[in-house]
Amino acid sequence: MKIAVLSRNKRLYSTQRLVEAAEARGHVVQVVDVLRCYMNITSHRPTIHYKGDKLEGFDAVIPRIGASVTFYGTAVVRQFEMMNVFPLNESVAITRSRDKLRSLQLLARKGIGLPVTGFAHNPDDLDDLIGTVGGAPLVIKLLEGTQGIGVVLAETKKAAESVIQAFMGMKANIMIQEFIKEAGGSDLRCFVVGGRVVATMKRQGPEGEFRSNLHRGGTASLVRLTPEERSTAVRAARIMGLDVCGVDMLRSNHGPVVMEVNSSPGLEGIEKASGKDVAGLIIQYIEKRVGELKDSTSRSKTRGQG
Repeated sequence: MKIAVLSRNKRLYSTQRLVEAAEARGHVVQVVDVLRCYMNITSHRPTIHYKGDKLEGFDAVIPRIGASVTFYGTAVVRQFEMMNVFPLNESVAITRSRDKLRSLQLLARKGIGLPVTGFAHNPDDLDDLIGTVGGAPLVIKLLEGTQGIGVVLAETKKAAESVIQAFMGMKANIMIQEFIKEAGGSDLRCFVVGGRVVATMKRQGPEGEFRSNLHRGGTASLVRLTPEERSTAVRAARIMGLDVCGVDMLRSNHGPVVMEVNSSPGLEGIEKASGKDVAGLIIQYIEKRVGELKDSTSRSKTRGQG
């Protein structure tokens, strides 16, 4: 197969591992900076150009799109889809998961456990907004934040009011959530590939830090999931429409609660903590799906000729 990896940095661990895994299985791989692509959007011959050349002949595309380039990145993925290239994650699913509020609403609609969450544009009564999530302590999140940036733990009601007013003064979109104290500054990252949890890890924040992101000094360790946690991760991925994703959840007193579904989860932490060749499993899944699509196309042509 010929595979395109949409990544702005070919030296990133995740990008390197995907390239290594694909080449080890005999595939041709090209790393493409999504922002250097430009497109010809026509009905019958849609094309993508990159550094003066036309990108063609690809069987699959692996989107590794950063949150800051979601709009343009998903447009490029859509163009690959128009060219009948198999996307590891579809553009609409990536867009859906990147909208934190929309993704939580979709998960809640399907009965997935979530922290109690409040959202408002300009509440007349901060007391009532804070009360909807059970009062302080509570967590305040920027909707556009990633990797723990823009996430604040307000220990008291007065602190919560000050932070909310400050964010709203900057015209920032925020949501507030109940603080799951029993999680103890840790969360679970479940890596889902093709409707199956293939690797898991427990992320623990440093002493005094409630955020467990590895980018913020957290540590990762192997963990065993309960059947309910495993089922929750698979269902969350399915609801988002993502073939490959990282589902982040907390262990609360009332069961697992999902914090986020990440469409471009990093491979370094999960591979080192679990000892699993996650990159290899992703490439194997692509092989399976592309094979199925080619078989389906071949059968359709045979029926048409008959």
